[in-house]
Amino acid sequence: MDHAPSALPATEPPHDCPLCPRLAAFRDALRSEYPGWWNAPVPAFGDPDAWLVIVGLAPGKHGANRTGRPFTGDYAGELLYATLAKYGLSEGTFEARPDDGLQLRGAMLVNAVRCLPPENKPTPDEIRTCRPFLEAPIAALPKAKVFVALGQIAHQSTVKALGGRLPKAKFGHLAEHRMPDGRLLIDSYHCSRYNQNTGRLTAPMFEAVFERALACRDG
Repeated sequence: MDHAPSALPATEPPHDCPLCPRLAAFRDALRSEYPGWWNAPVPAFGDPDAWLVIVGLAPGKHGANRTGRPFTGDYAGELLYATLAKYGLSEGTFEARPDDGLQLRGAMLVNAVRCLPPENKPTPDEIRTCRPFLEAPIAALPKAKVFVALGQIAHQSTVKALGGRLPKAKFGHLAEHRMPDGRLLIDSYHCSRYNQNTGRLTAPMFEAVFERALACRDG
């Protein structure tokens, strides 16, 4: 399957990353079941000159794990990419496939865990093991000044990747956290199907996060 190339190839885990045995075994099983899918660590996607970094949890089974591009091919991506387009953070038309020609402008997408975890639940060890693959793209984005964490696991990993302290940075929708180097982290509920269907996250709530991010960039 065609997939979008990584914006930061030097920061990516290998295609057959062995570091998390449970995730590697799950990936191998899916390669047998769905040989046409991406079924590998999903690379970061976006603008190498990004000022905004959006951190997700992990690839979705029928989304990024299938297509090879973050938030592409599943329900969560519909709201995310629509919101990016609304605020001028993308160019082109999102068609939920990695060869649709969509490009991000000023933004980068990366997951805290690069491989699909069973039941979408990575273990604490897997989250910790994958953190270097969050730290590396962050380090490669010198213009990044605002971060948006989608959900609590992404929040925790991003705080640690930016050198912050979790006791002082509690997750909450639209909560803001100033990191030791001055960069800003804004939290959002994850744009998952469950959160949207239950009303925990609405489109206006999600858009408010990006309005705040833009205000902080320009402020």
